[in-house]
Amino acid sequence: MPLDLALPVLLALVLVAFGAGVGITAVGPGGVFLTVALFALTPFPSATVAGTATATFVFTGLLGTLSYLRSGELADRRRLRLAAGLSGGGVAGALLGVRLNAVVSERLFGLLLGVFLVAVGVLVWRRAGGSSGGDSAEGDRSSSTATDGGRFADGFGPVRATVVGLFVGTAGGLLGVGGPVLAVPILVAGGVPMLAAVAAAQVQSVFVSGFAAGGYFAQGAVSLPLAALVGVPELLGVLVGWRVAHRVPAAKLKRVLAVILVCLGPYVALTS
Repeated sequence: MPLDLALPVLLALVLVAFGAGVGITAVGPGGVFLTVALFALTPFPSATVAGTATATFVFTGLLGTLSYLRSGELADRRRLRLAAGLSGGGVAGALLGVRLNAVVSERLFGLLLGVFLVAVGVLVWRRAGGSSGGDSAEGDRSSSTATDGGRFADGFGPVRATVVGLFVGTAGGLLGVGGPVLAVPILVAGGVPMLAAVAAAQVQSVFVSGFAAGGYFAQGAVSLPLAALVGVPELLGVLVGWRVAHRVPAAKLKRVLAVILVCLGPYVALTS
């Protein structure tokens, strides 16, 4: 599918893609901005928008996973089990979401998703408000391996992680918004440290986006030229976002996450 877009539109997509990449690894919700931009600025149908955006999330998930492996957030076995549970449920959800894309009213689902984002945003803000003064990015990373280890495992056992993954995968497959936009706030609201939540969501994103993109590709609903255009700056943003996540206090990141969700919810609900 060739690109026939005005230069200002192409530049806008590149800038949004870079910002989306930053958001993906810094706070989780980031990919959704790319999806919204593709929907608003291009003439492609919603299936192509969702399929193209989802295809880029496969590579952002891979790069994000490698980045968080390097910094140690995925070194603990309990975190890997959490990521595996999220991914297992996410794969089933992604396949279901692709099928639902053709039969379910996106407006109704968007309304429910918007309300959900606002509710979770409020929960995350309340948790950030109760964070201790030592809730820095480095402290969040190190304490999650020690004092938060039991809570990480107990709060999200195999069944709960799989259920969350199924929900996130279905939403991601249906709307093409990526997994971290939902996985991170759910994990953070459940008590998972911020960096650990973002790291686990990167792993899940690889599987959710991979299977969803495969489903859309089989339908001819992936624009490879457009995916390449936005994918490169998005990957650069992923690296920047990873550095931001390790230099900004986790409490501030949680507040940023909460504000993004509360502002994003009504927009998603009203524009779906």
